[in-house]
Amino acid sequence: MAGHAARSVRPPGRHALRSRAFAEQLVRDAGVEPGALVLDLGAGAGMLTRALARAGARVVAVELDAAALAALRRRFAGERRVEVRSADATSVPLPREPFSVVSNLPFAAGTAILRRLLGDPRVPLIQLDAIVEWGLAEKRTAVWPSTLLGCTWGAWFELSLVRRVPRACFAPPPAVDAALLRAVRRQEPLVPPSEAPDFEALLRRSFSAQAPLDRVLSRRLVHGVALEQGFAPHARARDLDARQWAALYAAVRPASFRRRGSAPSRRSSAGR
Repeated sequence: MAGHAARSVRPPGRHALRSRAFAEQLVRDAGVEPGALVLDLGAGAGMLTRALARAGARVVAVELDAAALAALRRRFAGERRVEVRSADATSVPLPREPFSVVSNLPFAAGTAILRRLLGDPRVPLIQLDAIVEWGLAEKRTAVWPSTLLGCTWGAWFELSLVRRVPRACFAPPPAVDAALLRAVRRQEPLVPPSEAPDFEALLRRSFSAQAPLDRVLSRRLVHGVALEQGFAPHARARDLDARQWAALYAAVRPASFRRRGSAPSRRSSAGR
């Protein structure tokens, strides 16, 4: 049975999906098309890998645990649509061509993996459908209070909490429920990708200040954007959504950078 196979190769601290039918439903809901390149990060026993291959995708199944890796290679030996790769999902080289991700992410590494995928708009990610801890999905998709990471990622992607994934869906059940987090690349980014480091620097400065924005930035400028964008003139960083932050950034970014039009210095990986 699927659940027995998952338990036999489950790395410590990981929670495998119990149901093949549920895995196939997740792939259908993600809209995976034949021939599309899809990554399954932390593939485990290959429940989602199998469903993706059956949908006709070109699958890269990434796994670090030796026992799970050996089982994946046996299971998909001779399957031309599946590449099994021994790598850490937090550091595996990402494709240079457009790709999607459909994964049951390791809970302990969820944020680190999402930062790699969503934090750099140069990564050619089209869509992500990832099972993560409920609290992580709820926090990053919250309209209020917003977070530094949620607003950063929201400049390039539309983030949504698609569905609850109860503990009963896993073997063994985790201590908390999970959620399906979806990120779809915006056709028109809210901030030019070349300006990502400057946008994140503004967010980091504002969120770390923990003070009203009109005390961190120009009072006149903040009040002007607040009137246009519909937030309180004495709002704090957490009170603005991604679109409001993009508008505020457009108003405060240096005129010299707008004229320069080239990518600034490399962005720090810090976030909160």
